[in-house]
Amino acid sequence: QVQLVESGGGLVQAGGSLRLSCAASGRTFGRKAMGWFRQAPGKEREFVARISWSGAITVYADSVKGRFTISRDNAKNTVSLQMTSLKPEDTAVYFCNTNPPVHDYWGQGTQVTVSS
Repeated sequence: QVQLVESGGGLVQAGGSLRLSCAASGRTFGRKAMGWFRQAPGKEREFVARISWSGAITVYADSVKGRFTISRDNAKNTVSLQMTSLKPEDTAVYFCNTNPPVHDYWGQGTQVTVSS
């Protein structure tokens, strides 16, 4: 069973940056695409970014394109999300998972709060 643990969230002012990390334990990601997702208060969880197993292909939600960068290190079994030019509307709990996501892999997420 894979356990995914997200970290790196925090409180930041608008225009600031944060780097989120996701570490897998129990098993490796395998040859799976990975994704970042987020859930804002009162809203459904939404897709943020996706990266192929090789890292060669990335896909972003329109709302974060040009500001966020997803990357992975298969040797370390980690996935990262570099977030720049943060906006208050980026405030949410951020999760990583395979993409498409597996229900049992959802972790606790990491809170990102962007103040205006």
